[in-house]
Amino acid sequence: MSAAPVLAPPAVRVRGIARSFGDLEVLRGVDLDVAPGTVLALLGSNGAGKTTLVRILATLLAPDAGTAQVGGHDVVSQGREVRETLSLTGQFTAVDDVLTGRENLVLMARLRHLPRPGDVADAMLARFSLADAGRRRVGTWSGGMRRRLDIAMSLVGDPAVIILDEPTTGLDPQSRIEVWACIRELVAGGTTVLLTTQYLDEAEQLADRIAILHEGRILHEGTLAELQALLPAAQVEMVAKQPTLEDVFLTLIGEPVR
Repeated sequence: MSAAPVLAPPAVRVRGIARSFGDLEVLRGVDLDVAPGTVLALLGSNGAGKTTLVRILATLLAPDAGTAQVGGHDVVSQGREVRETLSLTGQFTAVDDVLTGRENLVLMARLRHLPRPGDVADAMLARFSLADAGRRRVGTWSGGMRRRLDIAMSLVGDPAVIILDEPTTGLDPQSRIEVWACIRELVAGGTTVLLTTQYLDEAEQLADRIAILHEGRILHEGTLAELQALLPAAQVEMVAKQPTLEDVFLTLIGEPVR
């Protein structure tokens, strides 16, 4: 008789997290797991509580109730260990426009006290296909290149978990696809990703599992197929599918249509 498979503990575990600001209840008992080496997309409208939950996981804000762990470390009592395990990329790129791409990465490697920061920077530029632009000031880069650099800086030191808080907000379609490819590469390398987004197509493209946060609670969590099964079965109809504006844009600029 074969032994039962041993399941790895979640890379991120949230149980009963609550947080209020005065009389405003923002999180009302959130439960969530993110399996290692997967993407969990956290969906929610503005004010749903996504950013508050992200700040708690990143040890920037203490919860009023409940527990949360990242890499097995408690976000309240083991903040230092959590920060060594996790990296956060916010909605706006945290890059220095005056420095070159390489200088930004060298700076981050030095802040993390890594040996040979120049070698670390060169490796990250190559990994994210930014080597050709690495010695140019970041202020001259495109939005997609800046976002990829931002993610590369977050990965200096090889954190096991990365939180991407609405990483493609404000990007053009081509840049969004560049960032999506970057996220897929991260997960293929074993990184765990918690992705917050308001773009439903982004979740469909990238997420292994999807959680819907509404008014401070998780309404539903599961795979795309499991969430789709909550609605009545689709009816098959013959419909002429027109290309979307995004399809037209990508075709005209010579990029492959998804």
